[in-house]
Amino acid sequence: MKKLITIMIPAYNEEKVLPLLFKRLDSLAKNNERYDFEFLFINDGSKDRTIDLIRQKSDKDTRVSYIDLSRNFGKERAMLAGFDYAKGDAMVIIDADLQDPPELIPKMIKFWEDGYDDVYAKRKSREGETWLKKSTSRWFYSILEKLSAVEIQRDTGDFRLLDRRAVEALKTLRESNRYTKGMFSWIGFKKKEIFYDRDPRAAGETKWNYPKLFNLAIEGITSFTTAPLRISTYLGFAVSIIAFGWSAYLIIRKIFFSVDVGGYTSIMAGILLLGGFQLISIGIIGEYIGRIFIETKNRPVYLAQDVKEYKREKSKPVKK
Repeated sequence: MKKLITIMIPAYNEEKVLPLLFKRLDSLAKNNERYDFEFLFINDGSKDRTIDLIRQKSDKDTRVSYIDLSRNFGKERAMLAGFDYAKGDAMVIIDADLQDPPELIPKMIKFWEDGYDDVYAKRKSREGETWLKKSTSRWFYSILEKLSAVEIQRDTGDFRLLDRRAVEALKTLRESNRYTKGMFSWIGFKKKEIFYDRDPRAAGETKWNYPKLFNLAIEGITSFTTAPLRISTYLGFAVSIIAFGWSAYLIIRKIFFSVDVGGYTSIMAGILLLGGFQLISIGIIGEYIGRIFIETKNRPVYLAQDVKEYKREKSKPVKK
């Protein structure tokens, strides 16, 4: 029997690009007949005709399965749904917008056949993205690499092939606040990078604005390191030592040298400085406490209102 490759595609309001995506997936399967393919779509609460187009394609093509989530849970949780329902011996995660080329998948499969569990695509260039977005991405990965005890792959997204045992490992990580890029690193296994040039979106508009990217960055940092808490502790000690030394200096000047201590400006500067450090520290602590609060509720990570699972048909023998 042929090996089964699941292509998992999270989709949110992607009706404009889906017809082109279907064509390129069909071409991928046609040019790689040594494998069976499952095309698993996760509709993440789309408000356009995304799920209608997926259902229409599924009615005509038995390789197409789908999970229709009950609302928009976010891409991170949508991917967990894909991990839960994928049937393949290996899984490839790819975005619906075709910025990541399906034509790179055969190269991933080759390295998988060579024994790698996680074949991830690393971007050499990123067409269609602004200088600001590229720069902030670079800064974020630099900060995360320094803070995290787990090695995080730089300039990589979710576009990768995972062996079945890596998928099973990811299924055990059920936290609600998810940063899947870090989880790929956390689970370990044998990894291999390949390089590619990322294309601009084939159609439609990006769903990632700066507030969402900032929230994702916070998730990444707080999910994989407690370093911000340690840093706030160090800052607290440093500010306390400086404040103690400055206070001692002012008292000595007053007692032994009868020098009047200046008033309003220095006092206000000190209060504002200390108040700022305190608010930042409280905010950091609050981020971690908030995540504890959410996790202790033990709610489902996602809910699906409609699922069509892949049913594997008997494979035809491969022509040699």
